Amino acid sequence: MTKSRTVLSGVALILLFAGVGAASLLFRSALPAISPPAPDSFDRTLVKQGEGLAQIGNCTGCHTMSGGKSFAGGLALKTPFGTIFSTNITPARETGIGAWSRAAFVRAMREGVARDGSHLYPAFPYDHFTRASDRELEALYAFLMTRPPVEQPTPANRLVWPLENRWLVAGWNLLFLREGPSNDNDRGRLLAEGLAHCGGCHTPRNKLGAEDTAHAYDGAWTDGWYAPPLNATSPAAQPWSADALFAYLHTGLSKTHAAAAGPMGGVTRQLSQAPDADVRAIATYFAGLMKDAPGARTPLAAIDRQSEIDKSDPEGAALFAGACASCHAPGAPMMQQGRPPLSWGTPLRVDSPHDTLHVIVEGLASPAGPTGPTMPAFGNDFTDRQIAQIVAYLRARFTDLPPWPDLEQAVAAVRKGVGQ
Repeated sequence: MTKSRTVLSGVALILLFAGVGAASLLFRSALPAISPPAPDSFDRTLVKQGEGLAQIGNCTGCHTMSGGKSFAGGLALKTPFGTIFSTNITPARETGIGAWSRAAFVRAMREGVARDGSHLYPAFPYDHFTRASDRELEALYAFLMTRPPVEQPTPANRLVWPLENRWLVAGWNLLFLREGPSNDNDRGRLLAEGLAHCGGCHTPRNKLGAEDTAHAYDGAWTDGWYAPPLNATSPAAQPWSADALFAYLHTGLSKTHAAAAGPMGGVTRQLSQAPDADVRAIATYFAGLMKDAPGARTPLAAIDRQSEIDKSDPEGAALFAGACASCHAPGAPMMQQGRPPLSWGTPLRVDSPHDTLHVIVEGLASPAGPTGPTMPAFGNDFTDRQIAQIVAYLRARFTDLPPWPDLEQAVAAVRKGVGQ
């Protein structure tokens, strides 16, 4: 038996034990089906509020597969326990939530239980959504029930045995779910810990897949990318003021940091359409958490050790000159337009090279849309060794941090879509 299989079997046994101790929670009753409400039966103001909350929660990011219809589900979500496919949340009666009453929707959001009584896997972050207010959940329900219905079945999940048995999730809920709306008066914290579920990416998880709340916002891996810390351990070279963070969240770009990439790119595209007041509240909250980070206390000057690094790494220097300098060297047209120097970007300052490698291998689509800056993909242009040389050169020239080890292996892992 492999080590991973042993760990997963141990996880299953723990969940089973917890489930037995919570027998009354194992099987939940189905709630009555309804006919899909007429879209014009919902108050337009409520629908509009729900739209903004859906953007805060980036609902399309998980519930829309590439090239698919909005909210129709089918997106493959890879977890340590297998692949889970997101569900159809359009008001389709047979394959969506058209037959769900508002009470059924609220139960799913607060307790992680579907209308038919089955447990939802916590890849759906109901452990965050439970904190939303009654009014917010009512608004979300109104918004989703006024979307175009799409009859599209959800593919079967591919989970390791015995986790295909949904009743085991009752044990997970007993251990980790603290149900109920929050009475927090800090709107930013309420949204960050609730519908925006920021900890879902930025907080590390334990062996059972639950967030390690003792290390909230300490940074974590998601989809092969490293989501950096959002607290006093932030590696950002420049301070994250509330204004700077608002601009970043609202546009995906920052003049003193970098562009949003990876999963964060999709988040900022949604936040660009969300209510300004809510986005600013989130920005203010996280700026407060990061106010004591090293970069906030002592902002770094732009580092560029070109002369000494070029002498010690002529191959890296040549590759940089050919592929990167036209945009990123001092005096390049893009730099004259106010883009931040590479030394201010967080990807070069974290302990892993994966985010930097992802951007080089896959390129970067502008979070700001077609008018924003983009970066072409170089994955097909260079070998693993050459990309490793470029990244080693970037780290040496634009930071004062130690070199990353095993870069060629990291390049190969990124090509395969493997995180850490």
